[in-house]
Amino acid sequence: MYQDDLVKLSKEELIALALAQTAQIEELTRRIADLEAKRGGPPKTPANSSLPPSQGRKPNRAERRGAKKRKGRLGVFRALAANPDRIVASVAERCPHCDHALTLADQSGFHAYDHIELPPIRPVITRIHRHRGVCPSCRRGFSAPPPAGMPPASPFGPELVALILHLHVTQAIGFERLVRLLDEVFAIRISEGAIANMLARAGTPLAAAAETVAAEVRSSKVVASDETSARVEGKNWWQWVLLSSTAVHHLIADSRGAAVLTDFLGETKPDVWVADRYAAQAGHGNERQLCLAHLLRDAQYAIDTGDTGFAPGFYKLLQRAVAIGRRRPDLKDTTLVQYRADPSLRWGRLSTAGLTGCSPSAPPPRPASSSPAVSANAAVISLSSSPAAMCPPPTTNASAPCGPA
Repeated sequence: MYQDDLVKLSKEELIALALAQTAQIEELTRRIADLEAKRGGPPKTPANSSLPPSQGRKPNRAERRGAKKRKGRLGVFRALAANPDRIVASVAERCPHCDHALTLADQSGFHAYDHIELPPIRPVITRIHRHRGVCPSCRRGFSAPPPAGMPPASPFGPELVALILHLHVTQAIGFERLVRLLDEVFAIRISEGAIANMLARAGTPLAAAAETVAAEVRSSKVVASDETSARVEGKNWWQWVLLSSTAVHHLIADSRGAAVLTDFLGETKPDVWVADRYAAQAGHGNERQLCLAHLLRDAQYAIDTGDTGFAPGFYKLLQRAVAIGRRRPDLKDTTLVQYRADPSLRWGRLSTAGLTGCSPSAPPPRPASSSPAVSANAAVISLSSSPAAMCPPPTTNASAPCGPA
C-alpha cells in the first residue's frame, strides 16, 4: 500500500491494518523458526519416514580392494527337469586320443544336463468360413453359427488379450512399447487403439472380479488399509489398499477422506482395523491397531534424531513381533480375534530387549522418551499372520491395562 493510500485511511482502518500486519509477521516468524528447526534434523529416507522408496538414494558401493576375501561355499546346481520334452544321446564315433572306432557298448556311462530354449514364437491364425445360404424349404436366408470361442467381432483371442492385460497393467508397459514388443517378440501387429479397446472390454469382467475380492475383504474380521497418491488423467488422486489375510482390494478415488472407507464398508464393521495414525483411518473397526511397519519407521527416525533411550528398545520389540508373525502361519484372523476376546489369552509374556508382556493386575506407566533404558511392561504385541503386521497403540489412560481392550 502506497503512502498516499495510507493518508486516506481513517484511524480505525489504520489500527486494523496494523493488527493484520502484526499477525502476518508473527505467522511468518513462526514458519521461519519451524523451517530452521527442520534444517538441523536428520534427512528423511524411505526407512524412517513416509518418503516413497522411489525417492530414496542408494549409497555408492564401497571399494572392494580392502574387503576381506569371503569364505567359499558348496556349489548349487540347477536340478534336471523331471519330464524333458526330448532326450538327445550324444555318442562318440572314434576315440579322440588314438582314433580307434568306438561302439555303443564302449560308452556305458554318460553325463546328463538340460538345454532350455524357447520354441519359435509365432501367432496361430485361424481363418473362419461361415457358410450361408437359402433354406430350400422356407426360402429364407441363414448363416452358420461361429465356432465356440471365436466370435466374428474382435480377431484377438482370450489368451492374447490376457497377455496384453498382464503386460500393460501388471508390468506397466505403455501402449507404444507394447505395440513394439508384440511385433518384435510375437510377430503380431496391433495398433494402440486396438489395445485400448481390449482394456475397455475387459473392464466389465474385471469389475465383477474386483467386487468379489471386495466382498471377501468386507467379510473379514481383521482388515488393514493404507493409501498413497496416484495420477489419474493428469490429476492427483489416491490409491487405497484394503486387505485381509485372504484378499487384497485396490481402490482409486479422488479423495483421501474417511468417506472412501465408509462407502467401501457399507453396513459392515470389522472387529479390528489396522492402519497408521492418519485420522481418516480411525473409527472403521470395533478396535484399532497401529501398523508395525509405520511404528518401525517412526522408531527409526527417533533413533536418527539421537534418541538412545526408548526408541532402540522399542524398535527391537517391533522387529521381534514382526518376525514372530512371519514364523507363525497358524495365527489367522480368527486367532487374533479370540486372543482379544478371551482375557485368559490376553496376557502372555513376550520378552525382548528388557520388555515383557503386561499383567492385568499391574497396569504399567507409559515410558518417557528420555528414559535411559526401556522399562518392563512397556507394550503388548498382538500376533497375526495377516499381510500387515499389527501392534496396539500405547494407552494414554493410567488406569487402563496396556493390553488390547
